Amino acid sequence: MPQDAPRVLVVDDDPDVALLVKTVLERRAGCEVVLAHDGRTAVERLSTFTPDVVVTDIEMPGLDGLELLAELRQADPRLPVIVMTAHVSVEYAVSALRAQADEFLTKPLDNARLVEAVTRLVAEGRARKEASRPREVVLAIGAHPDDVEIGVGGLLAAHAQAGDEITILTLSRGARGGDAESRQHESLASAEMLGARLFVKDLVDTEISGGGATVRLIEEVVAEVQPTIVYTHSSNDRHQDHRAVSEATIAATRRVGTVACYQSPSATIDFRPTRFVRIDQYIGHKLRLLECFGSQTATRDYLEPEFVTATARYWSRFGGGVAIEPLEVIRETAEFIGAHELTRLEN
Repeated sequence: MPQDAPRVLVVDDDPDVALLVKTVLERRAGCEVVLAHDGRTAVERLSTFTPDVVVTDIEMPGLDGLELLAELRQADPRLPVIVMTAHVSVEYAVSALRAQADEFLTKPLDNARLVEAVTRLVAEGRARKEASRPREVVLAIGAHPDDVEIGVGGLLAAHAQAGDEITILTLSRGARGGDAESRQHESLASAEMLGARLFVKDLVDTEISGGGATVRLIEEVVAEVQPTIVYTHSSNDRHQDHRAVSEATIAATRRVGTVACYQSPSATIDFRPTRFVRIDQYIGHKLRLLECFGSQTATRDYLEPEFVTATARYWSRFGGGVAIEPLEVIRETAEFIGAHELTRLEN
């Protein structure tokens, strides 16, 4: 199922009708469809499934279609709802419209009209949701040039696509890993590709501390940027600079609502992600970001496209799709990009 497939909840107490609607929408519109055979079950389904559109019958035992519609409107006024009925009277149509249905279809269903209505309302609903989504302010922190692109390059591309404000803070120029000036220019090229603001600091490569000056540098940028989401290194890492930056970031961002740690090539087996973010449509963006770091590609095999895509593919066994960036979440109040597609690792 494609990552952006329309998600539809179909509610009908007639299993034959429900199956017909499911089959039509899956085959003709590429939808992901979940069924519920009464209104109460539909409400329960919403705790584990976030639809783009609900298609419901009116006459059902228990909670009928119009009562379900009222509950849906109370929970999410923007969720598109299509009402179906075998009755063609004006009274039923008026009842549905007064309950704020987005579309009224009569049975037997016209399959073409059903597909058209669902496709149109999915597009309209997603547009309304995107327009009302608060823009996030993202701060991605790395010890060296290319660290954040390796860890969350796909996720940053998703943030950029969503119109979020992105800042990258690199705490050293990476002199031990190559020419510092060249690496800074490469970082600028990557940041420009993302439309991101870039801070490059002058801490000594391989000698970054987890407190003192490092915390103050991060606090200064946090005070200026006012991020709502911060990405940084994990403490579960063999590289001393990565561990130090993780420690300093967690201290310096204590008032930021959402802080998550990404995986580096030097992460240890103790790296334990609790969020798996699908970047299926952004893996190409990530590879192009990493191409900016040409001075490193000859000596760093983990920058090779095959290595990057294989790593993303490995984590997809936990999060689905074909490409994942894993995160250890320290705190979470803001939503990650594509939050309805994230998978929590349950204990």
